[in-house]
Amino acid sequence: MARKNSKTPKTSRSQKRARTLRTATGKKANPTITAEAEAESREGLRERTEEGHIAAGRRPPSQEAPGRRSGATKILIDQSIRDWSPPVTEDEKLLHTRSNERRDFTRTDTWRVLRITSEFIEGFDTLASIEKGVAVFGSARIGPDDPHYEKARETSRLLAEAGFAIITGAGPGIMEAANRGARDAGGRSIGCNIELPFEQGANPYVDTLINFRYFMVRKTMFIKYSIAFIIFPGGFGTLDELFEALTLIQTGKIYQFPVILMGRHYWAGLIRWLQSRVLLEKKISAGDMDLILITDDPAEAASAVVTAYNAQTQIASEREAIYEKI
Repeated sequence: MARKNSKTPKTSRSQKRARTLRTATGKKANPTITAEAEAESREGLRERTEEGHIAAGRRPPSQEAPGRRSGATKILIDQSIRDWSPPVTEDEKLLHTRSNERRDFTRTDTWRVLRITSEFIEGFDTLASIEKGVAVFGSARIGPDDPHYEKARETSRLLAEAGFAIITGAGPGIMEAANRGARDAGGRSIGCNIELPFEQGANPYVDTLINFRYFMVRKTMFIKYSIAFIIFPGGFGTLDELFEALTLIQTGKIYQFPVILMGRHYWAGLIRWLQSRVLLEKKISAGDMDLILITDDPAEAASAVVTAYNAQTQIASEREAIYEKI
């Protein structure tokens, strides 16, 4: 009778590696790597934002002397301790629970709800008159010599001439180009700034500026007062706004809301991945892909927004008529 082999099969080095949780770049995941990545990510965001201001010929606000502003509390940065501990933002205070923090009323989540409510009120009061807004997103890093900067400016100019207000995150780069295009045409130029661990500052082409402490409030303003999103090449923040809009359309929260990707070459890889992986595995339906519009032409983008607005207006009128009969 053959003797059974009681030895455990050897595990190859590649199999062992596969069983170890790793980052997208192949580093072994652990708290130290995560902390280093987070610090590098924050610093990269600051650098990209500063590059956008420098490319436009301005000194980055994070390098200027402290001043006063309304809205979100201004955070002062001590560069000498940047690597040790980043400034604490209001979003961090809300999203992280600390067992050792003093529990006086002004440090509780109940108090923060009141602050969040006040930001909603300020945003609603300031933007209440906007009926035709278009939100433009994209990288803060690029300067006026980038082709996408000029396209963002031209797209916004065309939309402003058609009576649309332009809403951005108020920063440099694509946001600056969009606000500048609105001003070129004498349209309303709006900036929704967000508190960051460094002073981002608003571009000089914003005529209505709101400073927010909380991302959730700011994102609500983008959706509530926009009838379309135009997405230029950008990073995580840009992708966040892109997929949030698509989710709201998919779930029926908003309708006839065009999501326009500007820059076919930049977005080609993402579209291929959605088609070959997400759609193929039926994580989304075929119709979901048609929620995304892609172009390189500012005139095409502006025309799509005008067409969508007319459709939105018609649908809204039909729904109001139904409500009146109920």
